[in-house]
Amino acid sequence: MSDLELLHPTLAHHIVNTLGWPSLRPLQRQALRPLTSGEDAVLLAPTAGGKTEAAMFPLLSAMAHRRWTGVSIVYVCPIKALLNNLLPRLERYAGWLGRRVALWHGDVGSAARAAILRDPPDILLTTPESLESMLVSTKVEHNVFFAGIRVVVVDEIHAFAGDDRGWHLLCVLERLTRVAGRPIQRVGLSATVGNPADLLTWLQGSSRGARAARIIAPDSSPPPEGSLDRTPDQPPPGDIELDYVGSTANAAKVVAGLHRGEKRLVFCDSRRLVEELGARLRALGVTTFLSHASLSAEERRRAERAFSEERDCVIVATSTLELGIDVGDLDRVIQINAPGTVASFLQRVGRTGRRPGSTRNCLFLALDPGGLVQAAGLLLLWGRHWVEPVMPPPEPRHIVAQQLLALCLQEHRVGDHVWPEWWPGLPPFGPAATPILKHLVSAGYLDTEDGMLFIGPAAEAAFGRRHFMELTTVFTAAPQFTVLHGRAEIGRTDPSLLTDRQEGPRLLLLAGRSWRVTWVDWKRRRCHVEEAEHGGKARWQSGIRSQPGSFQLTQAMREVLLGADPPVRLTRRARENLSLARDAHIDVVHPGGTVIVREDDVRWWTWAGYRANMTLRSTLASITDPKQQVTDAWLRLRTDVTPQIWAEAVRDAADSLCLPEPDAKAVAGLKFNAALPSRLAERTLATRLADFSGAAAVLARPQRFVTTAADR
Repeated sequence: MSDLELLHPTLAHHIVNTLGWPSLRPLQRQALRPLTSGEDAVLLAPTAGGKTEAAMFPLLSAMAHRRWTGVSIVYVCPIKALLNNLLPRLERYAGWLGRRVALWHGDVGSAARAAILRDPPDILLTTPESLESMLVSTKVEHNVFFAGIRVVVVDEIHAFAGDDRGWHLLCVLERLTRVAGRPIQRVGLSATVGNPADLLTWLQGSSRGARAARIIAPDSSPPPEGSLDRTPDQPPPGDIELDYVGSTANAAKVVAGLHRGEKRLVFCDSRRLVEELGARLRALGVTTFLSHASLSAEERRRAERAFSEERDCVIVATSTLELGIDVGDLDRVIQINAPGTVASFLQRVGRTGRRPGSTRNCLFLALDPGGLVQAAGLLLLWGRHWVEPVMPPPEPRHIVAQQLLALCLQEHRVGDHVWPEWWPGLPPFGPAATPILKHLVSAGYLDTEDGMLFIGPAAEAAFGRRHFMELTTVFTAAPQFTVLHGRAEIGRTDPSLLTDRQEGPRLLLLAGRSWRVTWVDWKRRRCHVEEAEHGGKARWQSGIRSQPGSFQLTQAMREVLLGADPPVRLTRRARENLSLARDAHIDVVHPGGTVIVREDDVRWWTWAGYRANMTLRSTLASITDPKQQVTDAWLRLRTDVTPQIWAEAVRDAADSLCLPEPDAKAVAGLKFNAALPSRLAERTLATRLADFSGAAAVLARPQRFVTTAADR
């Protein structure tokens, strides 16, 4: 039997005759039997590796052969833009079999939603937040609407599993399974990760062990390495170059001058940098489009449409375009400084090399010495085939609180002894959830009567606005003002730009253009603007450190400073500035261990990453100051620390590592922290700040005391 014979005949006919495919890709062939037989799976392939077809062709065949009715497949994505992008493709595939696809997320209007409820589709494209909003909505009869569900496909699953959105998604899937009254097949689509087996086990949730499951990857792809123990003879394939440009202005000149006539995608890791680089490129006459989370949906869609149709242009983006959104036939990827993870780099470089005969490529442009060393360290890890393992954040107590409230909103009344049955086998809902439930009741978030739980007045007051919409979102966004030009929304800006003292007109930089503020509606958080020639400023406050440097990446940066070069092309400027960086750090790196440097203050240069250094600061509280700064590379010690005091402090430290003390602002920024006892909210963040293995590894190394020449 050929591969195509496993598919429904109509679908196989269109694959060959409509798509013109003589055969399926390796991933698509390997996925046919497991998915049509109902197995859980994680499908691994680089960006543009055909994962969507690998999942949907066998599932559509199963739908047709087994005559599923109603909403049978729920397809979940992390971002709305990816759903929008997938819709026409999946509509085409489903249409060949007489099946329908519909889209439901925050930008879908009430009329379209009402039409979906009147006549449900076969396949629903949505986000986890929208899926939960359907479960709790009084307008959706969820027991009827989801009665026929058979499969959930989770696209870009690695983007979920590494943070609280993953826990939220997993909890919602468990509730959906109970609503459907049957086990639901779970299929995850992912780029390369360091621990695919763990990702599959995580995705299965309460159904692990109850159904066959497997990891499906192309035979030609070697399994990702999850550690630094292996250094292969050959680096991964790709045309990768590292350059040093020294400023945003110089980066704009390089991007404008290189690869004219080609389509270039430039990644920046902050919205401010996207805006500044975009404005400079436009000033140089380059056709430029921007994409980041604080631009309006229409502005992002306009950029995506234009970019897919243009040829000689640049799009400057944050990670919003890192995932699988189709931006057309891309020629080049350019990275400003470096992303925070190897996995993120793999996603980005995977946007290129899709045409036959083309090669995956990425040009790194470092703006400063720190960005240069980080880029070199990241490429050193990439050259060793190392990819970060995707790990769910530990102890998601705030998600437990949110889920208990959401369940009571969904079911109206829940038995105070049967609520664990909605999340069977999920560790967060074991005995550790009982204190959280007791707090919700004692604080008035939940009420009890005759052994039943239901929404209390405190939950109504905290989350009841706009039909409990606040309860279905896992993250707290910093407050922003909507920027309007006439009736058109441009995007959102940080309120500090509207309140800072300044002389002359107040100018904003948004969507790569300067705007003069004409009026601010403080009550409605709206800012009205008119166009200006130049001079705008961009700013967004994240509030919490978003991407702390990992132990592995920071250690790789140390290796670079000790002389290791990544297996990529280094320009003359990159080599010269790497040499300068190595000279500048000669007192703070040593091949034999870590270095304690006494200058104006005393710093222990661990090169252990932020979380390990926070753990060490807490563990060595007798010789550190909890109010002093901690970075990825070093932490401050007391100024009176001597080798003798040091030896006494660290003698047994590795056997008594302590959790870090979280910052009060970080605790306040934890969504649903008010629904937790304060000690549990603090414990949740402390656990997530800790890196015990990294801290122990550093303590096991020799330490060297150094007094710099300036302090002698």
